[in-house]
Amino acid sequence: MESHRDVLITEVALRDGSHAIRHQFTVDQVVAVAKGLDEANVPYIEVSHGDGLGGSSLQYGLSLTNEMELIEAAASVVKNAKIAVLLLPGIGTMPELKEAASLGAKMARIATHVTEADVSPQHISLAKELGLETVGFLMMSHMAPTAKLVEQAKLMESYGADTVYVVDSAGALLPYQVKERIRGLKDALTINVGFHAHNNLSLAMANTLAAIEEGSTRIDGSIRCLGAGAGNTQTEVLVSVLDKLGIQTGIDIYKMMDIAENIVAPILEKPQEITKDSLVLGYAGVYSSFLLHAQRASERFGIDSRDILIELGKRNVVGGQEDMILDVAAELANAK
Repeated sequence: MESHRDVLITEVALRDGSHAIRHQFTVDQVVAVAKGLDEANVPYIEVSHGDGLGGSSLQYGLSLTNEMELIEAAASVVKNAKIAVLLLPGIGTMPELKEAASLGAKMARIATHVTEADVSPQHISLAKELGLETVGFLMMSHMAPTAKLVEQAKLMESYGADTVYVVDSAGALLPYQVKERIRGLKDALTINVGFHAHNNLSLAMANTLAAIEEGSTRIDGSIRCLGAGAGNTQTEVLVSVLDKLGIQTGIDIYKMMDIAENIVAPILEKPQEITKDSLVLGYAGVYSSFLLHAQRASERFGIDSRDILIELGKRNVVGGQEDMILDVAAELANAK
């Protein structure tokens, strides 16, 4: 691996990690984590509901604290880090993006399903107008062949995105598939290429290193693995591994270890590990945030949560279709 290439890390625990704790972040928790990450020199810290701006709802899960309060609180305590927000067109709205920017957000990550980049032009151009660094986020990237992914990434580039991400929302990609996708984007785009992993098949680190090897310079991590499913690439581990490879992140390793141990671990309802359900997410290629929803449906209908997840995978259900989880569970229960 080349050693001269720098990597910029976005810490996603305060957004993706929202899924793992049922969107129950408090202002105090967000302030403590954001302040620590900033002191450790993490360049970008993402703060929003797990499903992005406007995600707090019965369908996706209600937030304990209004995410705008969390964004404002995080922005008020960081000195160098930029606060990022996620927006899924159709869930989040333009006024919410404007509000987030007014409260101190400096980066917008506009997320669509891997084949639906064409729903994002107005949100990407608004983000640019607001002076935000703008990222196109192609979710569930395992569901499209590389050629399709490249075509969609080029659309996001044409709308004005500064970076486009390959997002392995299900943690379903294998390292060779990551390499192929990142290489395709690197060859076709003139902008930065990013990668966002989930650890459902225990491949988040391997996939992230594969992405970096192919030229991805924007990488997501979640401290203490606090993210949906089995979590993301564990940030403090990633920073340590990259340091051993001679790849600069500028992040203080000891401080990251301390934040993970002293601040983030107590927030976790249970340690992040690869359980039978998170393993099935990766195996069946299902959106990582479906985990807790499927477990609740399993209890309600007396159906094995794995059967629900496998069936959702067969139906190619994607993020935003959380209501399908109950439908599938009910159907399986009736078929018993």
